[in-house]
Amino acid sequence: MRTRLVEIEDAAALMGIYNPEVLETTVTFDLVPRSLGEQEAWILQHRSTHPCLVALNEQDELGELGARGERILGFALVSPFRDRPAYATTVENSVYVHRAARGRGVGETLLRELIATASESGFHTLIARIVGENEGSIRLHEKCGFSLVGTEIEVGRKHGRWLDVVEYQFVTRAR
Repeated sequence: MRTRLVEIEDAAALMGIYNPEVLETTVTFDLVPRSLGEQEAWILQHRSTHPCLVALNEQDELGELGARGERILGFALVSPFRDRPAYATTVENSVYVHRAARGRGVGETLLRELIATASESGFHTLIARIVGENEGSIRLHEKCGFSLVGTEIEVGRKHGRWLDVVEYQFVTRAR
């Protein structure tokens, strides 16, 4: 497995990983699946300052077909945390792994690479906002050195249920 920066040709593969989570789970608070055009626009936003990395499978046929025929196992990204200038060195991170690839170290590889990329890019702090029932993501972030900083009670509503969000933080020490 290796990682690289997302490419526009990866749009359909990312939709294949992300859209089922939108429709069937609470791991994202999006309610409407992305169209191809929306996914391509999203990728363009995550090709420079706030990057998205993809994990590629070179061993078997697992994953979604991405650019150059590579199999994409998952993706991880950073996004602006808040729009006020004082927050410029803080980012929010997200990690999504193909359902068939979970438990194989894909999320950890992506998150560790994302932390390094964020630090090298001058970001000081990464924030993970995770739906409280997503134990896999919570364990992943804790394993990678994130610390729990709080819980937001019933801040989201999806599939007819109120959802809590736990907030985790990692300080890169980038200055």
